[in-house]
Amino acid sequence: MTFQMTIDQQTFEVGLANNPTAKAFIKQLPLTMTMAELNGNEKFADFSHTLPTSQITPGTIHEGEIMLYGRQTLVIFYETFQTPYSYTPIGKIIATDNLKNIIGNSDIEVHFTKSN
Repeated sequence: MTFQMTIDQQTFEVGLANNPTAKAFIKQLPLTMTMAELNGNEKFADFSHTLPTSQITPGTIHEGEIMLYGRQTLVIFYETFQTPYSYTPIGKIIATDNLKNIIGNSDIEVHFTKSN
């Protein structure tokens, strides 16, 4: 299953993880969030409610991964890097071409919609 993520008129197809968190996320769509910049490698925004979690410690975060930090913080990663933190996978952008340039270095508005 996939969903779409749109930033500044650029749409990315996202493969949905197979877990309760991803299923709870997809039920929220359509959804628009203003996401803040953090650490030069990710954007984040908080839900007003918690989602179920099944945390993993990936060691390496890959560009294009979309995860839940804690119980209510959605994170989009636009750089690959090492991390000691735990996250619950939600999805992975299928083609990350130009993702870093589109995401930029400031806060962004992101639209999430179900795929047709």
